[in-house]
Amino acid sequence: MIIGLTGSLGSGKSTVARMFTELGGAHVIDADEITRQVQQPGASAYEEIVSVFERGILNADGTLNRLKLAETVFADSGKLDVLNSIVHPKVRAEEIRQIEEHRGKPLVVLMVPLLLENRMQELVDRVVVVVVSDQTRRRRLRRRPGMTPEAIDRRLAAQMPDAAKTAMADFVINNDGALRDTRKQVAGILDKSGFDITR
Repeated sequence: MIIGLTGSLGSGKSTVARMFTELGGAHVIDADEITRQVQQPGASAYEEIVSVFERGILNADGTLNRLKLAETVFADSGKLDVLNSIVHPKVRAEEIRQIEEHRGKPLVVLMVPLLLENRMQELVDRVVVVVVSDQTRRRRLRRRPGMTPEAIDRRLAAQMPDAAKTAMADFVINNDGALRDTRKQVAGILDKSGFDITR
């Protein structure tokens, strides 16, 4: 079974993905990690990004300054569209390649922040959406570098609201409480899906 795991920024998708691995032996395909890989010097998206956004977005060692790039594109929806047009096709191709590589495994989790925005639900058997309260989300995000209230607002504005995501979900995980509560919800999804759970 392939689970599409998604949720808005700061919802705790990585924590939930780890629980799917611990409890159900899931292999996780992480879209954020793939995005980082395709943006490395010499990788498929790097030269095009530098050509469009110029060398001011680079660190001294030539790698992309992801914080500076994010500040640039989330302040201008047109630039965000351009970046997405460069990166998303390359990430999607690698996601599909990894899905095919691991399709024989009992449980694969495809973790994609924009799974539903990019209409990728046809690639998975079940959609799991992780949600948190706005207060919890903002508290978590403020701990990250560069995450001012304004930056958080701009990034959330580029994502589908939680209500729209949960309406399209097969399962919803509320990650607002203690980790043990989240773990119980993950275990419940695995149980309903017919998996033996390692507790």
